[in-house]
Amino acid sequence: MFNLLPRDTVFFDLFEGMALLAIKSAEHLLEFAKSYPAYEIALQKIRDEEHAADQLAHKALDRLDTTFITPFDREDIHALIGNLDDIIDDVDALAKRFPLFHIHAMDPQFLKQAHVLVEATNVLSVAVHKLRKSRKLSDLSASLIELHHQESIADDNHHAALSRLFDGSTAPLEVIKWKELFDLVEDAIDNCEDAGNTLERILLKNG
Repeated sequence: MFNLLPRDTVFFDLFEGMALLAIKSAEHLLEFAKSYPAYEIALQKIRDEEHAADQLAHKALDRLDTTFITPFDREDIHALIGNLDDIIDDVDALAKRFPLFHIHAMDPQFLKQAHVLVEATNVLSVAVHKLRKSRKLSDLSASLIELHHQESIADDNHHAALSRLFDGSTAPLEVIKWKELFDLVEDAIDNCEDAGNTLERILLKNG
């Protein structure tokens, strides 16, 4: 059976580049959490990845605007780029809040979530790389299932962290700070799952 879909390799290069930047951002966040409060080097690395991701996202959207025939629907290309960019933006916004909030010590539960984010971005990157060669949902199903699994782990961690925050033993101002930090890392992991859902939609349309 012939695959009549056009293959614009530049789009796939951009998807894969964004996915790798998502991994790097997550790894830098884990480094940030492990080394905190000595965070300056990791924070700068996160900012550098965010700037690089913005450049790739702009390049992808410019190409989308000028390319007559795309590998799959324009709205799906736009959504996938947005999902990947959102992961990196969340990490950048998250890391910047630690000095802004005058956080004095790292919460072990946050470190656990940073590990989950690294796992989720790695799984997502594998799925994104497979998109270049396959339109079969079965070829990506293991990665997509694992993404959902990682998101489920993150949900459990998030609920446990919030339960502890609201048990009355934490000062109200610290509760406000840490709730936002936990929500942001959860958002980053959710965006990995959202990217997986976009990949699934692409495969269902084009398989």
